[in-house]
Amino acid sequence: APGEEMPAGGGGNRAGGSGGGGTAGTLTLLLGEGTKRLPQAIIIGVKKGGTRALLEFLRVHPDVRAVGAEPHFFDRNYERGLAWYRDLMPRTLEGQITMEKTPSYFVTKEAPARISSMSKGTKLIVVVRDPVTRAISDYTQTLSKKPDIPTFESLTFKNRTTGLIDTSWSAIQIGIYAKHLENWLLYFPIGQILFVSGERLISDPAGELGRVQDFLGLKRIITDKHFYFNKTKGFPCLKKAEGSSKPHCLGKTKGRTHPDIDQEVVQRLRDFYRPFNMKFYQMTGQDFGWD
Repeated sequence: APGEEMPAGGGGNRAGGSGGGGTAGTLTLLLGEGTKRLPQAIIIGVKKGGTRALLEFLRVHPDVRAVGAEPHFFDRNYERGLAWYRDLMPRTLEGQITMEKTPSYFVTKEAPARISSMSKGTKLIVVVRDPVTRAISDYTQTLSKKPDIPTFESLTFKNRTTGLIDTSWSAIQIGIYAKHLENWLLYFPIGQILFVSGERLISDPAGELGRVQDFLGLKRIITDKHFYFNKTKGFPCLKKAEGSSKPHCLGKTKGRTHPDIDQEVVQRLRDFYRPFNMKFYQMTGQDFGWD
């Protein structure tokens, strides 16, 4: 979704990082040295889960280098080849991790095999969020671009009278996490996938970032000292963004006000997702507390 992306060039090509040891490291990057590497870690999903927030928070770490825009390589641009993909990556020094995020990978049938054939060792991160609020957020994003779309309620049901839910609508489909995960587990062991709670990313950003840094094998440098809670946005923001001394909240397209949805419809959706959520909790060994 273009709404998830930053303009190309938002790659945050910050010189420096601790990989090369202080000033020498800074200098080699300023001189355009360092090497473009294929990513060792990818945020593969999910749309409207909190992937942009996670990436921006992670980029505070001196050993993380990430692409700003979503490359969409393993879903839309695969025929361009790995050399094209690698060229999009920022230069890194020894010991730094190259990352990208494209939330649609999680629901792309071909993505697991493609990523696995690039490297079986790729670490995968999935930011998940209550599928009902995720669907409403997804709808809200579309609505902001196409104000004339049908109501959320009418898109949810194949048939309102029978209450049959239209699982072909992508806003509903994406939230059936257990189903999509099965596809990934054909190619990757569960231990190579980290599941980040979108809710906890808001309520306890430092705690979730601690888990992510551990998973990536990084020193726990990002802590609660880096965040402040912005009451207007209802989001944690960074006291200092990557490469800047100014505080940084996510852009104005983040944290949109959701329209009021008929409570009966919300309840029907909760009931619909419950068994899939339970299956997902079992598969991941984590209870996300959505029910």
